[in-house]
Amino acid sequence: MQFTKESSIVKSYVLLIQKEIKTIDDIPNLFNLREVVEQCLE
Repeated sequence: MQFTKESSIVKSYVLLIQKEIKTIDDIPNLFNLREVVEQCLE
């Protein structure tokens, strides 16, 4: 499975990180999830 910038889980993590509820370290190391979230935050 590959996540994209359009995946709902990616959007959710991006929002949570932007609101300072979660951090990058809270993202599970699941497939490419962390990588895609980091790309969205750049």
